[in-house]
Amino acid sequence: MFIDKHRAGHGVESVCKELQVAPSTYYAAKKRGPSKRALTDAITTEKIATAHASNYGVYGARKIHAQLTREGHQVARCTVERLMRNAGLRGITRSKNP
Repeated sequence: MFIDKHRAGHGVESVCKELQVAPSTYYAAKKRGPSKRALTDAITTEKIATAHASNYGVYGARKIHAQLTREGHQVARCTVERLMRNAGLRGITRSKNP
């Protein structure tokens, strides 16, 4: 978090005052666990990485989505695209000139 990076030199309260955020909001966010989306994203990213590696790193988001659906893991294709982008996974594109 931004506040964590700058609190050593200035303190939490002064940084929160500049950002116009209540310090109680900062402390509440620190205590909170990961969101449901973050948890499901971690599991789905694992499955995507496994499927991508098992197909020699060739499959893109569309084929990975189809494979996960066949395996019974329901996930939207846009989610697969987002998670692949975040993980740095890409499919191989075909050459236009053979």
